[in-house]
Amino acid sequence: MSIRHAFTSFSSLAGGLVRRGLLVGGLLAALGSASWAAVDVNRASEAELQTVKGIGPALSAKILAARQQSAFKDWNDLVDRVAGLGQRNAVRFSEAGLTVGGQGWAGGTAVAQPAKTRATPAPAVGTAAPAMR
Repeated sequence: MSIRHAFTSFSSLAGGLVRRGLLVGGLLAALGSASWAAVDVNRASEAELQTVKGIGPALSAKILAARQQSAFKDWNDLVDRVAGLGQRNAVRFSEAGLTVGGQGWAGGTAVAQPAKTRATPAPAVGTAAPAMR
């Protein structure tokens, strides 16, 4: 086999692998983006609800129990009827793909709670403040 023939064979093989690699890479990218699909709270099974980041067995069971009474009308209805699912979690779950009636959270961002601080009692009148070290 001549060097020229070997190089041509190698080029052909490498080109095929590159094309296949691009094809495989494209398929993997498409599958990766398809794995993030909206999960509608009114249609999802317990297992499907648990695919949403942050929803575990306990919360999915609460959601299903509330849904048995009636379908959720909107996000506010979901938040009101499911204990432990507040506005902040609604925002997170919507960002993770959960929908209500096909709609994502539209109530804006969750309101940040002020940080809890411990108040230090003021020194009694007529006493010296403790020394700082």
